Amino acid sequence: MEIRRATFEDIPRITDLLLQVHRVHSEKRPDIFRRGSKKYTEDELREIIADDERPIFTALVDGRVEGYAFCVFQRHDDNSLEKFTTLYIDDLCVDENHRHEHIGTALYKYVLGFAKESGCYNVTLNVWECNESALKFYNRMGLSVMKTTMEQIL
Repeated sequence: MEIRRATFEDIPRITDLLLQVHRVHSEKRPDIFRRGSKKYTEDELREIIADDERPIFTALVDGRVEGYAFCVFQRHDDNSLEKFTTLYIDDLCVDENHRHEHIGTALYKYVLGFAKESGCYNVTLNVWECNESALKFYNRMGLSVMKTTMEQIL
């Protein structure tokens, strides 16, 4: 397995994976997520890939992208917080046909190493409460709850 920064040539495969992860969310929360949609357009993906503040890492197995991790540097410096940089994982996905092959673990560990090398204080992410498999994965990776977003549907 090889992990590297995404390239423009990866966009079609990343798009396939975006559809997979969106399907998981739209099945569990159809009240919020539109069926058949995805998080980013191809034009948005081109912008993100070119932006060093928003690195995307891809996991290749036999030369094919089988997973990704979208990341965003968040720089905190305001009156109430200490000054620090977070690497926020905006999205992490492994192809549904390659789950349980440790691709997600390798991607996550790669992101941790990248964050450390970049001088980040921490790595954060959001996970939908209805996505039990993602919650279990992130718990196994050693993440703990930092804050909780709550809702009341009206």
